[in-house]
Amino acid sequence: MRYSKFFQYVYLVFGALFLYDAITKYMNNGEIAYPSILLGATAIFMFFFRKNFNKKFENKDK
Repeated sequence: MRYSKFFQYVYLVFGALFLYDAITKYMNNGEIAYPSILLGATAIFMFFFRKNFNKKFENKDK
């Protein structure tokens, strides 16, 4: 169970990195990096989904 709590924060880190990549590409080249934005948004969504899922799983054990 410890690993799943750790990996939910890894999703948040990757989401921030992908969004940073999209912002830097836009600021430097003026291009909109849709894949980076999509991956960043998906990673942030997965963080909240995993957090909610882990909370439900812990409440089920009690």
